Amino acid sequence: MRNRLPYARSGQVIGLLGGSFDPAHEGHAHITREALKRFGLDQVWWLVSPGNPLKSHGPAAMARRVAHARAVIDHPRVTVTDLEVQTGTRYTAATLRALTRLYPRVRFVWLMGADNLVQFHRWQDWQKIMAEVPVGVLARPGDRLAARCSKAARMHRGQKLSPRHSQGLARAKAPQWCFVNMPMVAQSSSQIRARGEWG
Repeated sequence: MRNRLPYARSGQVIGLLGGSFDPAHEGHAHITREALKRFGLDQVWWLVSPGNPLKSHGPAAMARRVAHARAVIDHPRVTVTDLEVQTGTRYTAATLRALTRLYPRVRFVWLMGADNLVQFHRWQDWQKIMAEVPVGVLARPGDRLAARCSKAARMHRGQKLSPRHSQGLARAKAPQWCFVNMPMVAQSSSQIRARGEWG
């Protein structure tokens, strides 16, 4: 059965964490809890994607991934949703355009781990994403230096918000982004799949 669109009140700030979540794990949950605290967010929505265009192999079935993600994160301010299936979008830039039409009185912040910032310049219309919403980047094991030296970080170094002011990201006008360090959980979906614990 298709999920309903998530609910948001006018004026709220919603953090968006997109990905295949194949499978979701404690690392996702950890950066979500940190994002809520550090970026001044009202909610975080996990956008479970139909598939990652940068990956050659498709993920597990959507229903299985959504159900597992909901078991991993049990938090009153976190919603797991298949919103991209409902909006018919596959790329982040298109998803953001759909969300701003659906929720015109809500502010969105795009969230990503440092590993995604490294390859952010390969995303379709990544510059439009930067121009559309503030971006919160959270440290991930082994990716901090590469993320700070990435093409996206270099091109937008003038719009980088100091971690000391990370709470202001929620109300910042794009393009603004913030990189925060934090205690990390060394877990990844690819490692879980490689161990044969999923799929």
